[in-house]
Amino acid sequence: GVLPCSPISPVVGITIDALELYRVAHLRSPHLSIQAFVKTMSDLHGVEFHRHLSRQFSIAFDLYLQIRRCVATIVTKSLQRDSPDWRLKHACPACTYVLTDEVQLTFRMLYAMDGNDSLKRVLRRSLDDDDSLSVSSELPTGQLLTSDRYLSRNFVDQFTRDSAFATGDKDIGAPADNLESCEGRWKNMDDVKTRKAWGIYDETGVFIAVCRHGFCLLITDMVRSGELAKYPLAVVAKLLDVFGNNLGGGYDIGCQFKTTLDNSSLGPLVRSLHHTCLVGAFHGYAHRRLCQLFSLTTYIKGLGIEDLETCERTFSKSNSLASVLHYASVFHRQQAIDSYFEHNDDFEVYANLSNFLHSNYKQALDILTNGNVVLPKLMQDLKVVDESDFDRWLDEEKVHLKGLTREPEQDTLHMEYWQKLALDTAMATFQMPSPHDVVSYDTQVRNTRTAETARRHALEDYERNLKLVQALECKLEVITRWVPEDAEWQRVGRLVANRKYQRAVDRLEGLVVARIFELMKMNRTGTGYKLRKHIAKALQTRSVAIRSALNTYNTIANAMTPPRQILKWEEVVEYAFLADFDLLRDMRVDVSRSPWSSPAARHAMDLSFKMCRAREEISRLDVEVRRLVTYIRDEDSYLRACEDQLKITSPALTHQIAIYRNTRGRFNARHLKRLRDISELPGFSGTLVPGLSAHTGLGESASVPDARIPTNMPTNHIPLHKPSSHVASDTQEDLEEEEEEEEEVAEEASRSLQDILLITDDFSRLGLLDNDEEE
Repeated sequence: GVLPCSPISPVVGITIDALELYRVAHLRSPHLSIQAFVKTMSDLHGVEFHRHLSRQFSIAFDLYLQIRRCVATIVTKSLQRDSPDWRLKHACPACTYVLTDEVQLTFRMLYAMDGNDSLKRVLRRSLDDDDSLSVSSELPTGQLLTSDRYLSRNFVDQFTRDSAFATGDKDIGAPADNLESCEGRWKNMDDVKTRKAWGIYDETGVFIAVCRHGFCLLITDMVRSGELAKYPLAVVAKLLDVFGNNLGGGYDIGCQFKTTLDNSSLGPLVRSLHHTCLVGAFHGYAHRRLCQLFSLTTYIKGLGIEDLETCERTFSKSNSLASVLHYASVFHRQQAIDSYFEHNDDFEVYANLSNFLHSNYKQALDILTNGNVVLPKLMQDLKVVDESDFDRWLDEEKVHLKGLTREPEQDTLHMEYWQKLALDTAMATFQMPSPHDVVSYDTQVRNTRTAETARRHALEDYERNLKLVQALECKLEVITRWVPEDAEWQRVGRLVANRKYQRAVDRLEGLVVARIFELMKMNRTGTGYKLRKHIAKALQTRSVAIRSALNTYNTIANAMTPPRQILKWEEVVEYAFLADFDLLRDMRVDVSRSPWSSPAARHAMDLSFKMCRAREEISRLDVEVRRLVTYIRDEDSYLRACEDQLKITSPALTHQIAIYRNTRGRFNARHLKRLRDISELPGFSGTLVPGLSAHTGLGESASVPDARIPTNMPTNHIPLHKPSSHVASDTQEDLEEEEEEEEEVAEEASRSLQDILLITDDFSRLGLLDNDEEE
């Protein structure tokens, strides 16, 4: 067939074969642009390339894609799969195809979300003489993409207020004094860095959510902004609405986003549905240590060995779209992105789903095999009897690092009590004017009034502070009020004097402890090259913070009485173990004597947690393997039954359903072979026996097939086999009129097709003419 490039009197037509060839080639290699393809076709057909050919090809290609979307809509309606969010609810067989008798998982679905600024689009503007940014020169278009994968701008903008709240107060929920906060380490948390690009780009990138297997769940455009909180908030709102409770979402800044989410309008819903914010393994090692203990994948029960870095792998492939999107229109950009992720889900992610399950199962078994040999030896050396001690060590480390973010409550109350008592001396500051001072009467009156005001203020402060002192004495159980001669008065007085010094020491300790642990991770066997480079980059950033903290410490230490030890940069950065850090012994708590602080203990503790995650991964994979086996059986059976139902009444629709079935069904043989390989792994604890789907509604793979012909589907060519027809037979006059009309239509079509562009012709005549001339 041929598609015209104009609805009225077309002079250019493109064959459907050419359009399909470009569609598939572009999806496999997004670098291939329309212009490059049209030039290729021109070269093959031996004609000169003109720029207008690219525009005409683009028009025909838009029409072709619209036809494909209409056909897909008809197929989904026929299969009764056109309900709202049907695609999202069935995006991943391993995540969403729940069975009736399966084990309950800790996380119903694990997903990752992140923003990417590669797929940006330049906003066309008119040129001004003063080189300033002018108004947009883009023409309005009526083309709108209809996709259930894209979140609309209106839906995202509902969370603008929550985003502004988070941006205006980033320290909500942060530790006291914001010691070594994770904020500021990430570009996506610093909107100032992207603000300069707003005048150049309209869409500054995309924000996506993918399941742990790589299927694209949702996409939204980042419009003239950085990675604002409204984008992940919109994603979480949609996923909670569709999937419900027990979701686990990985995000580069999951620690900060958790605070934003809790304080947003979604907070009550998130808490009631037990949504969990997590930090990916790759980015987690650049977060502060306390954040890692609460959000890093290694320490989260029920997470398995999932790293929640699926977005990074997805972006590494989708970035190839960037070159053809920078100057595209809004519609063509969204159309290209939506088509890419649809194709990627069907032909890349689904095709490799069984490989993912096999690799993870094998990796989890390897972790357990190695751990069962190494961990008992480490526990014997550490004199650890039960693995539960590692959980206790982890809790102790959390308590210690939490203590470094703020002063101990008891010391804070003591210092507050001391300061209130010290204010009793304010009354002594009231002094009457000396009688020997020779001043005028007016000056004496003014001084007397000032002194009386000061005395009244002092009495008011004394009465107010006295009530606070009494309250603190009850809380601290002080029997006798302190006086300057008491030992407690002098001890707490030194604490007050040392407060700034102590805070400087705490900050320096926290930075150095985090640096030591990450150096241990970077030098540990099994850490990959990319992760080593990522940790090294994070350590460079932290080294700047250590230098700043060291300068602050030395300034305060030098002002102390007597002066405290001055530390040098060379000494601090060369510390390799906590036992080498003499400064830690001058802390409130000597952490170097804690059992969890030694390198051997930390290695054993991490290995134990990794083995726990491996066991959880195997349990989850056993569920996902059986889900995939059942899905393959049910989906194939359902679609074949629908084909049989429509084979007689609508052969064309039956053919399209067969194409729909073959889109993913072509990989089923590979999946079954790979699943058989999983079952043969030593240590496999699942089963390949298909189960029963928990969902049996209309359109579900496990439901009773009931394919229907949509009411809006053209039926001109559908044969009618009903013997009893109420339509009257045609007369001879009717037949003659129809013949005349057909002849007129044929003549008009002949005149229109005479000027069709030679790009779709065979051009064999040119070759024959050349041969005749040579003869």
